[in-house]
Amino acid sequence: MCGIVGYIGAQQAQDILLDGLSRLEYRGYDSAGIAVMDGGVIRLSKAKGRLANLAARVASNPLPGTIGIGHTRWATHGEPNDINAHPHTDMKGHIAVVHNGIIENYEELRTQLKAKGCVFVSETDTEVIAHLLHTLYDGDMLSTILHAQTMLEGSYALCVLNAEAPDTLYCTRKDSPLVVGLSDGAQYVGSDIPALIRHTRTVELLDEREVAVLTRSGVRVYDHFGNERALKPIHVDWDVEAAEKGGYAHFMLKEIHEEPAALKKTFSAHVDAEKMAIRPGAFPISAEEANSLRTLTIVACGTAYHAGVVGKYVIEKLARLPVVVDVASEFRYRNPILGAGDCFLAISQSGETADTLAAMREAERLGAKVMALTNVVGSSIARTAGDCVMYTYAGPEIAVASTKAYITQVEMMVLLAIDLGVKRGHLTESVASELLRQMADIPALAEQVMALEPAVQRFSSLYHDRQHVFYIGRGLDNALAMEASLKLKEVSYIMSEAYAAGELKHGTIALIEQGTLVCALLTQEHLADKTLSNVREVKSRGAKVLIVCPEALRDRAAKDADELWVIPDAASDLLPLLAIIPVQLFAYYMAVSRGCDVDKPRNLAKSVTVE
Repeated sequence: MCGIVGYIGAQQAQDILLDGLSRLEYRGYDSAGIAVMDGGVIRLSKAKGRLANLAARVASNPLPGTIGIGHTRWATHGEPNDINAHPHTDMKGHIAVVHNGIIENYEELRTQLKAKGCVFVSETDTEVIAHLLHTLYDGDMLSTILHAQTMLEGSYALCVLNAEAPDTLYCTRKDSPLVVGLSDGAQYVGSDIPALIRHTRTVELLDEREVAVLTRSGVRVYDHFGNERALKPIHVDWDVEAAEKGGYAHFMLKEIHEEPAALKKTFSAHVDAEKMAIRPGAFPISAEEANSLRTLTIVACGTAYHAGVVGKYVIEKLARLPVVVDVASEFRYRNPILGAGDCFLAISQSGETADTLAAMREAERLGAKVMALTNVVGSSIARTAGDCVMYTYAGPEIAVASTKAYITQVEMMVLLAIDLGVKRGHLTESVASELLRQMADIPALAEQVMALEPAVQRFSSLYHDRQHVFYIGRGLDNALAMEASLKLKEVSYIMSEAYAAGELKHGTIALIEQGTLVCALLTQEHLADKTLSNVREVKSRGAKVLIVCPEALRDRAAKDADELWVIPDAASDLLPLLAIIPVQLFAYYMAVSRGCDVDKPRNLAKSVTVE
């Protein structure tokens, strides 16, 4: 949520800041602004709405200067408007601040600062920071920021300009992501790597409450006691093209088409293809630990939660280990029963999801073994997990609606199930090897599924006016239906719900009427007759039925389908990796047909970094 950029160098900052913000649009926002300093004078430009509104303003009224900060705001305190947009300044305009996160004690600080004569012009919690820095300023912004940290409660990533230090940019973080980009003669700041990757692939990750001081000649990092530490730069292997549309109309469509490559890369990173066995150390749990486990708790949000539900099915089946899947925002508030002998797995594409990170810390406190699965090296969740982190290799995902990250998370759930199954003695190595051999074929089969795209596009053009869509399935198909439904509502704004097919008669079938669109996911052959029985129930009440099934079930499904999308055959536990692709394409083309902003749906953010 929200996006921060910062720059200091020899070039004009304005265009670099705007370009960086454009690469963070996927994070979600409702206003944008930049501040540029030139000769000790800080000038601001802010605009409600899309970044194009801000770009138009600065095109007619440029902000000269080679040092600046920028921000895209997702409103938490105060409505979206020009005044509440960042950056915010103190009363003199000598200190400018952009902020991601939530200051939980801002009302208390606001009252104290008003008593000291500070005049507030916005409704935001961020303006409190600008006035606080002004009040505490002792001639040294580094020590002032360190002092302010002791008074701020909540989460924050900050970039600060100080008119009395016209050649220095400051930034710090606590519970919100921030990355510093390093290069010769210029330094960069961003909420996420795509904001920097056009300029540098060398980045410095800040730990909690560290402060980075950026000048044109370099970067210095200090801990919250003011002690300087040595830099620990890392190299990012994403290329610029990976964060570009590459000729596709939208990032979402591009990222769906990248799924076969993402599946192949993630598989290769964890499986020795010659031995067709899980690589030693690929999963951070020993055979001894695996056999002593009482339970596995998977915690995540949104799409990652749905991947965890798939994980529950396959891990319980292949490893015979009880699995609990919980929503991160609920986990730590229900006094969870967790401790030594239990394993906790956090799943997060960005590695910065605030609720998931908080749940991890609670699991650590309770004494569970804590593991994490993320797509971003060096993210907060990855660093919290330490040696117990696992990675998907989906590459940068720019569209707000997750597609290739989800499919690689599901792939990792299957690989983890196989690994645990072998270690716990419920899978022989030969059975595991055969399942891995079939997994090795999934990327090529996923490529074949893309051939359904014209049929999906045609069907979407006929049904895009529907106001309600229902997804049904049993077993793994129920887990798949949850994600398919979320994807449709995220990008098309259609009211969509997923139900276990067997639950229809317990209330939901009352909503079925003439012309209602029902999508039945039918990949599990042992449950096919049961699901088809439910399909007949909704058809008899006037529903139009779309069925997604493998080739082996084509003939049985065709009798009851108004529209049939057939995917290649594969092992039943692997079919969700193929069946998700056409329903992702369906969500995409429904949104396009309805004229929706596919890559940046309203009110949504890619990475939810506040509770």
